[in-house]
Amino acid sequence: MRGQPARVLVVDDEAAERYLVGQYLRQEGYLVEEAVDGTQALECVRRCPVDLALVDVMMPGVDGFEFVRSLRGSSDIPVIFVTARGEETQRVAGLELGADDYVVKPFSPAELVARVRAHLRRSQGLLGGDDEKGEQAVLSAAGISVSRDERRCYLHGETVELTRREFDLLVELLDHPGQVRTRGQLLAAAWGETFLGEKTVDVHLAALRRKLGDELRVTALRGVGYRLEPT
Repeated sequence: MRGQPARVLVVDDEAAERYLVGQYLRQEGYLVEEAVDGTQALECVRRCPVDLALVDVMMPGVDGFEFVRSLRGSSDIPVIFVTARGEETQRVAGLELGADDYVVKPFSPAELVARVRAHLRRSQGLLGGDDEKGEQAVLSAAGISVSRDERRCYLHGETVELTRREFDLLVELLDHPGQVRTRGQLLAAAWGETFLGEKTVDVHLAALRRKLGDELRVTALRGVGYRLEPT
C-alpha cells in the first residue's frame, strides 16, 4: 500500500465487536476509526479522510442502511456491511443502497481482512491505469456513451449518475460487445476479486438497467453470465 496506511472506519454499537474487528485490522497495518452509530460515523467521515467503512446494519438511531444512504450523497468509498442478518433480501437491499460487499457474522477474520484488502486495492487502483493499457477512452452503444477518463456516463447526451461498481460493470460490458462475460469476469473487472458472490453482479446490473432503460441491451444467460448485444 502506497504512502500512509489506509484508514478503515468500523461502525458498530457493540464495543466488543468494534474492538475485535479493530484489532484484526491494526495487526494488518491499517489505521482504525470507530463509531457507535450512523450519526457518529457520518461525523467521522466529514472530520477525517476514510478509505473504507465496515458497517453493522442494526444499530440504534441511524442504522447501517441509513448511514450508507446518506454517505453515498457525498462519498464513494468502499462500504462492507458486517451483520448478523444474512437473509438474501437484506443482502440485496444493502447492495442496492450502494454497499460494495456484505459479510455475515460469525465471520472468518482472515476472510474479512482479505475482503478489506481487495476493496482497497481496487478503489486505490481506479486512477491512472487505463492509459497504460491503451484502452479506448470513449465507449458507446445505442444511446449510451461512456468517458473512461472522466468516469462519466451519458444517456442521449444527458449525464447519468452511476456508482463506481456500476460504472466499472458497464465499461466491462461495453469493452466486449456481443461476448459473454461470466459473473466471475464481471466481479474481477469491477471488484478486482471473484469471491464476493455472484448475487452482487446481478444486483448492480439490475440497478444499471433501471438507470439506462431499454438502451442497455444486456441478455442474461442462465448459469453462464451476461452479454451486451451489439448494435
